[in-house]
Amino acid sequence: MSSMFQETLAFVLAASGWVLVSSTLATDYWQVSSNDGSVITTSTFWSNLWKDCVTDSTGLSNCRDFPSMLALNGYIQACRGLMIAAVCLGFFASIFALIGMKCTKIGGTDKNKARIACFAGVDFILCGLCSLSSCSLYAHRITSEFFDPMFMDMKYELGAALFIGWAGSILCILGGSVLCFSISDSFTKSHSQANYIYKGAARHSHISSHPRGQAKSVNQRPPPDNSNSSRVQHFDKNVYV
Repeated sequence: MSSMFQETLAFVLAASGWVLVSSTLATDYWQVSSNDGSVITTSTFWSNLWKDCVTDSTGLSNCRDFPSMLALNGYIQACRGLMIAAVCLGFFASIFALIGMKCTKIGGTDKNKARIACFAGVDFILCGLCSLSSCSLYAHRITSEFFDPMFMDMKYELGAALFIGWAGSILCILGGSVLCFSISDSFTKSHSQANYIYKGAARHSHISSHPRGQAKSVNQRPPPDNSNSSRVQHFDKNVYV
């Protein structure tokens, strides 16, 4: 699988997850009133991060916005902050991913594009973690109240927005991880190619240091030394004197 195909697949996954996370922020049904133990349901209570609503049997809804941000429960404020941070991180990550991908013509050299794409992958992972933490925190509050026998107020169930948020978070984390792994593979290949070129250039410079036409051969042997033979011949001549 080529690195360009991996980058494209990772961007599609992460961008799809960011779209789901962004839609979760404005979705109505974060929690819905429980129908456990009721025979006839005449109205349905539901709420999200911004308002509480009730829908009657005719389909009409009456909503009440939260009056003050400072008067809200702590978990709702935390969920708001995490979801807004997730949307912002996913937005900037999408822009950086488009700049750093190999199929685009902007971003500078391949090394700079790889760094930008790796930064985008980390942003996508952070986006998924923020959204996952927000949805999990909200779901934990709902389930703890639902299974608490001492809680006498209205009990709620998990809404559709939480499942959409979890799905988007998983897609963001998966896409960001694949994007980071594809960039690491390209860094490894470029490093190995650079080492190969450097070694080849060093060998070429070593061979070309000799004058042209007089390159030193590896198997060339030094000329034989005739000094010993001349001494022996001179000695043989003086034997008969």
